[in-house]
Amino acid sequence: MLGRKTYTPEELEQARRAIGAQLAAYDKLASAVAGDPEASAALAEFAPLFFNHMTLVLDRYFVHRLRAVTGKDGNPLNEVELLTASLLDDGVLQGNNVIKLKPEESVTGIGYGKPIALGAEQFERLSQAFLADIEAKFV
Repeated sequence: MLGRKTYTPEELEQARRAIGAQLAAYDKLASAVAGDPEASAALAEFAPLFFNHMTLVLDRYFVHRLRAVTGKDGNPLNEVELLTASLLDDGVLQGNNVIKLKPEESVTGIGYGKPIALGAEQFERLSQAFLADIEAKFV
C-alpha cells in the first residue's frame, strides 16, 4: 500500500472504539482481581505485555502515514513509530536517524536504551495523544 496523507473520520472512530474497548476490558479485569494478591500480581506481570502489544495495534491502524505529514519531531505519532520498531526488535527503545524524539518530553517518558514496559496509564495517555495527533494532522 502507498503512504497516506489522510484518513477518514470513520477510520479514526473505528480505532478509537477498538482501543477503548480493550482499555475497558482491562479495567474490568483489574477491578475483578482487586483485593486478590495472587491475581493482582499476575495482572501486574501481564500488563506490560498487553500494553506493549496494544502499542503495536495502535500503530497498525495508521501504519502507512507519511513522514511529510507526521514530521520529524518527537510527537506522539513518531513516538509510537519508535516504540513499535523497538518492540518488534528487542523491546529496548532505540532511536533512528530521522525522528528527533526527546524522551524527557515524550508521552511515555521512556529513555533511549531503556526496556519498554508500558502500564495502563502510560498506554492510555499515549493512545489518546496519538489519536488526537492523527485527527489533527490526517483527518
